[in-house]
Amino acid sequence: MPKKENDGVAKDRILDAAEELFAQNGYAAVSVRQITAAARCNLAAVNYHFGNKKNLYLEVFRSRLVPNGKRVSQSFEDNLAARPEPALSDVIHALAQAFLEEGPLTDEERERHAQLMAREMARPIGAMEIVIDEVMRPLFESVACRLRPHLMEEIDDESLTLKILSIFAMVTHFNFARAAISRITGREYNKEFKTRLVDHISEFATKGLGMMQREDDK
Repeated sequence: MPKKENDGVAKDRILDAAEELFAQNGYAAVSVRQITAAARCNLAAVNYHFGNKKNLYLEVFRSRLVPNGKRVSQSFEDNLAARPEPALSDVIHALAQAFLEEGPLTDEERERHAQLMAREMARPIGAMEIVIDEVMRPLFESVACRLRPHLMEEIDDESLTLKILSIFAMVTHFNFARAAISRITGREYNKEFKTRLVDHISEFATKGLGMMQREDDK
């Protein structure tokens, strides 16, 4: 059994290796032995810290994706902090900015998270519930609270949720499909282009919600 003072180091190495391998190959294609080899530790360390492969997989989401997702959510809140009464376009702009512009996540983190989430959505193992409950739902509720005052009172909760999902779909597509977007547009994904995309998303989504805006908000 690893010494107490090395427990945290070994655990982090296992999580680093598992995150990378699960992102590259998916849950089913990765063995515990591959993870321990990459982490330079023995099987006993995995059993000691996580119990089994599934628990390790879930812990990758819980300890890596969730904190980073919360950093993106906090970036959204920070982007609106200077606007105590943000307009509809301000809310959408702040959300797109939190995901796309230079901020809480590196490009490598974004790529790994995109791979992990895509594999989890294709073949769910149980991590999606963790991300939804701890990151997505609170962020959705925060966005909804800020959008609702600008929309007609008649809009029901399901309609508002679908509209927010549509905005998120656009934001996450521009965030994670960077290679394809760069090839199609011929643009490098630099600071200037990210700002252009944030403005585009804000303008496009605001117009899409225009039919549901209050008259006094237009």
